[in-house]
Amino acid sequence: MHTPYSYFFFILMITLSIAGGCRRDSATNEPDADETVTEKDSTAYQPEENKPLTGRDIALQRDIRYDKHSLEDEYPYKDTTRRFQWEKVKEQIAIMENANTEGGNWGVLSNYRNQNKEAPTIEGFVRDEYGRVSDSFGVERYQSAPLYRTAGDTTLSRYGRDGWLIKLLSSDTTEWVRVKGISFEDEFIVPKRYIQSWGDTIRFDKVVVVDVTNQNISTLEKRGDTWHILSMNPATTGVHKPPHAQETPTGIFAVQEKKEKMFYVKDGTSEIAGFAPYASRFTNGAYVHGVPVQYPNKNIIEFSPSLGTTPRSHMCVRNASSHSKFVYDWAKVKESVVIVID
Repeated sequence: MHTPYSYFFFILMITLSIAGGCRRDSATNEPDADETVTEKDSTAYQPEENKPLTGRDIALQRDIRYDKHSLEDEYPYKDTTRRFQWEKVKEQIAIMENANTEGGNWGVLSNYRNQNKEAPTIEGFVRDEYGRVSDSFGVERYQSAPLYRTAGDTTLSRYGRDGWLIKLLSSDTTEWVRVKGISFEDEFIVPKRYIQSWGDTIRFDKVVVVDVTNQNISTLEKRGDTWHILSMNPATTGVHKPPHAQETPTGIFAVQEKKEKMFYVKDGTSEIAGFAPYASRFTNGAYVHGVPVQYPNKNIIEFSPSLGTTPRSHMCVRNASSHSKFVYDWAKVKESVVIVID
């Protein structure tokens, strides 16, 4: 005999059975018929992480701290117009910014006056107009470091200028060190004695820019995300005049040392002819310095009408003596670079 209660339970069991058959089996995780499965499109654009900066990413702001002998962005010179090439400056700063972001151990190629031994002679060398051995890039053996492709190699690839910035890719405790160029492209092996290792804690946020075409000099410092232009002045760079005077080489160089007075000699002799005040050395015997003082005079000369005209030094960058002191005090070693553009 069926009671009302047994009939009720019978209907309930049928209802639950039907409902259970309509549910997705959670164990198989299969989709319902009316659900759409969207697969990730592997061809869709994905923003690049740590995308290298270009010149367009660099922000400049005028914030003049040294205001003597200042120039405008464009200014007249004889029958033409000269200018500060800010687009080129930003491109070079972007290289430094990317190197800062990349991290790693910084270093500098170093062989001032061949103090770490004259580099070997490269195959297929040429003698330049100064009678010196040079590679196919025009870099002289004198005061340069030898760059090889593999450790222990006896065949040189090229020469590396004194003052060029590098990143150390291997330990600097071994005889041969693998380096990556910041001032030049590619990776090379360099004998340890030609490297100053500066560690991984420094950042280059101060830049001195020298323009050999427009004969001017500027200083910039990074604060926050912006590079502030601190000075814009006339300068005079090196002239190609064998056998003694040479052009100021273009590139990115580290500020390596400072001299309150940089004594210079009479061409072709060892006789001291005078001094240049507030000198900051960046490559070989090239300094950013003030107006040269020729003996018997001993007083610092503030300015010369030749500044900002045509190249005439031996490789150095001359500028107003008070501006060279500004650079001397501000551009610290291991914090500052000299960028030479054309």
